[in-house]
Amino acid sequence: MIRFARAISVLFMLVSAGSPLHAAGADARAIDVLENWNRLVLELVRHTPTYSPPVASRAFAYLGVAAYEATASGRKGMRSLAGQLNSLSRLPSREPDAAYDDAVVIQAAMAAAAKHLFSNTGPTGQRAMGAMEKQAAERAADGVAPDVVARSTDFGDRIAAHVIEWSASDGGAVVENMGFPLEYQPVKHPAHWTPTSLIAQQQVPLLPGWGGNRSFAMPDGAACPLPPPPAYSEEEGSDFRREAEEVRVAVRDLTEDQRAIARFWSDDPMLSPTPPGHWMSIALQVLDEEGADLEKRVDLLARLGVALADSFIACWHEKYAFDLVRPVTYIRRVIDPDWEPILNTPPFPEYPSGHSTQSGAAAKVLEAAFGNSYSFEDNTHEADGLASRRYDSFWAAAEEAALSRLYGGIHFRAAIERGLDQGRCVGAYATKLVTRE
Repeated sequence: MIRFARAISVLFMLVSAGSPLHAAGADARAIDVLENWNRLVLELVRHTPTYSPPVASRAFAYLGVAAYEATASGRKGMRSLAGQLNSLSRLPSREPDAAYDDAVVIQAAMAAAAKHLFSNTGPTGQRAMGAMEKQAAERAADGVAPDVVARSTDFGDRIAAHVIEWSASDGGAVVENMGFPLEYQPVKHPAHWTPTSLIAQQQVPLLPGWGGNRSFAMPDGAACPLPPPPAYSEEEGSDFRREAEEVRVAVRDLTEDQRAIARFWSDDPMLSPTPPGHWMSIALQVLDEEGADLEKRVDLLARLGVALADSFIACWHEKYAFDLVRPVTYIRRVIDPDWEPILNTPPFPEYPSGHSTQSGAAAKVLEAAFGNSYSFEDNTHEADGLASRRYDSFWAAAEEAALSRLYGGIHFRAAIERGLDQGRCVGAYATKLVTRE
């Protein structure tokens, strides 16, 4: 909570003063609004109990679409995502020949969407959103005629209302019991998932129906299927046991750098912005470094949000189709009863790796925007005391994020490598969205 308060304080200073990175250009106020709301959302994800990675990815998608449509509605040459994203109907349009201000429109749309998506956050988060809305609205309206502010605010509210109504029917709008079903019967077989935690709530797996949610750009949760994992076996020399032995030995023989990699990409809920938030953080860093204009920012953040949300739908679809046992369960039962991974095993089936799928999808989108050999530094966890890491490409970062789950003792290699393959498939749907006429 102390970190949350400190982060919010810094955000409010930026809103009041204006970010120096965005000091010039007609879209400076709009870019400030966009970035500051996204930064606040990363903190809200960290401090809202229901925000597991799939739920967080959903919020990023809807917020990204709201900001994109708020901007595209007033730009010649930008094409709406209506008719391209599943079930997204035509959005409200601006009045012909009437004046609007993009910063005010985006501010209203993002404030309304964020308040809806994080309606269940705690008192500190609620106060933060209220304060952000007030300060960001004042800065967005600075120097704008009152009638334009009123018209733009009303329009932004209508964009948000349309996106919120669209979101209500996707299958993920209501998350009960923090995502753990009140009734669920795990399959009683050694090959299948069994609880890996003593927490009472986690005796059932997280969000087993998420793979059936309405997707965004891909046709449905089954659009990026995977082959089965290696056949379950406890026999020495079998493919499955070899993968388990690899995990056991990897954890036993970790180098300091491998241990750091596992920690850097762990991104545990309530302790971080979650894995999808980590990739949103990377995108925000790169956009700032590039001095990207408003149109590129809203385009990329919408595509990335869509890819991340679809990646969790696709991954969860396969996770519950295969319902595979976790390494910690298998290794303790078959190989070494005293074995300990260095990270806590998440409470849901193993195959494929969610880190891998969402990282592959994110890298695909970022490569399309900045190229296959874009070098960057990831400082997502500097405030948490973790040193930044540098990568020669987005795919190199995705591969490291995926492999971090082997180092952490969380996943078998097949789940890691095939998860990256699934991510490529998911990301391709987002990159094919048409945003320019």
